[in-house]
Amino acid sequence: MKNIKYAVAALVLSTVSFAGVAAQQVGFLPADQQQVGVVSATGSTNLTSLENQLAVKAQAAGAKSFRITSTSGQNRLHGTAVIYN
Repeated sequence: MKNIKYAVAALVLSTVSFAGVAAQQVGFLPADQQQVGVVSATGSTNLTSLENQLAVKAQAAGAKSFRITSTSGQNRLHGTAVIYN
């Protein structure tokens, strides 16, 4: 029983710390952060999927936040986002 409590606590703590590191999407230019690059994604079939792809790429680049700047396409969407630190 004690092992289960420790396993659950470790799982919760690892989820919390992962969420704290994830890049956050912003709808405006963050005043306290500077632009550090651009990421792009292709092949999504809907906007939610495209947004998730861009979020993953922003996080992989070490960004604190990202702002989607363009989307295009019909059946195969393409999008770009500016990343900030």
